[in-house]
Amino acid sequence: MSDQTELIGGQEKREIRVVAYDPAWPAAFRRERRRIVNVLGPLARRVDHVGSTAVPGLVAKPIIDIDVSVPDADDEDAYLVALGSAGYVLRVRQTGHRMVRTPDLGVQVHICTAGSEWERRHLLFRDWLRKDTADRAAYGRHKQRLAEQDWPDMNAYAAAKGPLIAEIGERAEAWARATGWTPGT
Repeated sequence: MSDQTELIGGQEKREIRVVAYDPAWPAAFRRERRRIVNVLGPLARRVDHVGSTAVPGLVAKPIIDIDVSVPDADDEDAYLVALGSAGYVLRVRQTGHRMVRTPDLGVQVHICTAGSEWERRHLLFRDWLRKDTADRAAYGRHKQRLAEQDWPDMNAYAAAKGPLIAEIGERAEAWARATGWTPGT
């Protein structure tokens, strides 16, 4: 497989709506986690709430993002049929990463390889935003400004967040080095 991103179903124009943090999001994550664990069992090495809905106090698109770590994300045969049986539909295929989502578009499940940089990066970014109020606020303001623009699709919106995510990521990496943070801590 190439390093290209394959969007199953092609580009989609969607409204980008950012809302205040909803304290019901953790419970929504737990419900989805149960569905995932029920169909994947021990194949799901980790099931983590990630993205902005996993950060109390942060504005977010009302979409629950979940990382599922499996032994090999590129081995779709090991998990894709099972996730499909639970109602998830494949949307994104990349080397080392797949994304499935619910038909109502309210949940996105990112499948990555256990111990991968993808897994580490998502968990570190989440943990840093949970800890650092200044970066959490700056990221929230940035997302709100971007949501006011018209985007051809959600990928364009996500790409526009990239430079600030990289900047915040540098501070998160420095914190991880200074504290010994790992995805298991």
